[in-house]
Amino acid sequence: MSAIVEINDLKELARKRVPKMFFDYADSGAWTESTYRSNEADFQQILLRQRVAVDMTNRSLQSTLVGQNTAMPVAVAPTGLAGMQHADGEILAARACEAAGIPYTLSTMSICSLEDVASATEKPFWFQLYMMKDRGFIESLIQRAKDARCSALVLTFDLQILGQRHKDLRNGLSAPPKFTPKHIWQMATRPGWCLKMATTRRHGFGNIVGHVSGVDDLSSLSSWTASQFDPRLSWDDIEWIKARWDGPLILKGILDKEDAIRAADSGADALIVSNHGGRQLDGARSSIRALPEIVAAVGDKIEIHFDGGIRSGQDVLKALCLGAKGVYIGRPHLYGLGAMGQAGVTKALDIIRNELDITMALCGERDITRVGMHNIDPISPLLKD
Repeated sequence: MSAIVEINDLKELARKRVPKMFFDYADSGAWTESTYRSNEADFQQILLRQRVAVDMTNRSLQSTLVGQNTAMPVAVAPTGLAGMQHADGEILAARACEAAGIPYTLSTMSICSLEDVASATEKPFWFQLYMMKDRGFIESLIQRAKDARCSALVLTFDLQILGQRHKDLRNGLSAPPKFTPKHIWQMATRPGWCLKMATTRRHGFGNIVGHVSGVDDLSSLSSWTASQFDPRLSWDDIEWIKARWDGPLILKGILDKEDAIRAADSGADALIVSNHGGRQLDGARSSIRALPEIVAAVGDKIEIHFDGGIRSGQDVLKALCLGAKGVYIGRPHLYGLGAMGQAGVTKALDIIRNELDITMALCGERDITRVGMHNIDPISPLLKD
């Protein structure tokens, strides 16, 4: 195996080790995938200012997110079906984040349950919540997050209905996978993945199956979202959530300035500038292109986090310079997970940390909390646009 020096190395290794339907789930966007692609590409439109002859010793990446100390201003984003990238995937990723000193965010649509992750970790993690029509189930889910010692709740606002993802439809995505000739072939060509999956009992949606009345099997994510995700989700629902959750509340999926203003007025502790990784509204602007306008509108009223297109520590620094307080990585940790399990997630975080640290130094900074627009070259094409 060749040396792993960048996130793309983990991506290519994961491609070889994870069945196509699950790799494609992680590595795809909605419709034409134009927004998915622009999330990455638009970072190239931001130029950094190189500074020389400055003291680069005693550098620090330490920061805080919603009042909680972090080893660097990075969190792992909630990603559904992480336990299909690698057996017990969410547990392994949470352990890697715990060791790295950054927050791990467990998805509602995870394979490992809240209880699974809590029993396998020592420090609190975060939980991401989707609003569903069955409010009794949501109440119980929030209580389970509290019982699991979750230290922040991330409420996803941009998935009232599921955007169409062509690859998932063509692959017949399900968890656990179906035993059709196509699916059997995909798994048979990944024997290492199969052997690891044979060692765990976690193959379905652990937060849902067995916890919802009448739901003893849930193979289709799309059918569940179509029947249960609440298309009537509104800003008023935030008060309903806050009455049941007494910890930090983060709103994920803000891409428009007017929505950012509503989010800042909602009483939430933070918002995440995000387009769901390009997996919802195809043709929307990239997250990084939306960030400066939202920072200008509400940066003094609410803590702003960022998600979308991060593939390097340099990308993290650029988002921080444009005003984000914290940055989430989704796909990079999934690539690491699919490539090498917990060691792969650790490797992904190490790559991000090293690139962030070196880039910060070459920009003439020693403290990550002091980076800002003064580190961005004003001729950057994205700023001119």
